[in-house]
Amino acid sequence: MNPFELVPTGIEGCVEIRPRVFEDARGKFVKLFHREFFEELGLQSTYEEEYYSVSPARVIRGLHFQVPPMEHVKLVSCLKGAILDVVYDLRSDSPSSGQVFSLELSSGNGNMLYVPAGLAHGFYVLSDQATFLSMNSRKFAPECDRGIRWDSIPFTWPDRDPIVSQKDRDMVSLKDFKNPF
Repeated sequence: MNPFELVPTGIEGCVEIRPRVFEDARGKFVKLFHREFFEELGLQSTYEEEYYSVSPARVIRGLHFQVPPMEHVKLVSCLKGAILDVVYDLRSDSPSSGQVFSLELSSGNGNMLYVPAGLAHGFYVLSDQATFLSMNSRKFAPECDRGIRWDSIPFTWPDRDPIVSQKDRDMVSLKDFKNPF
């Protein structure tokens, strides 16, 4: 029996993954990845890079992606605290092109988001602090690293004046983005 439940998001190929959470007097145990089970579900089953970030409340990181030929799939989760995870479908041939999806990811529920290539991805920290984990199907390629401004997509963020890096503030707006997807 596969321990992962897939929940559609409305964005083509993007799914919430709900793992089975085992909890007892010692705490919680959550399996985030299992190659054979992911293959069985038709999901990316090899990842070249994994990293985490730690951010305080009110931080927005994003909206990031890599363009061809180094586009990548992401499997993201929140290991501590809670975030509002946001994706925007950049793919011109997708039935969900131009759509936004958001979902709370938290250490409390152990859920994850599977983000296909061609989606801009970012998150907003809801808790006092959050530890965000990203597994990527391809390693970081600076020459293919791109992003769009977080406030240029049709989405209402929970904060009008979040903490945002200079790099993310300088990203091109969606309307000025030259889309390779």
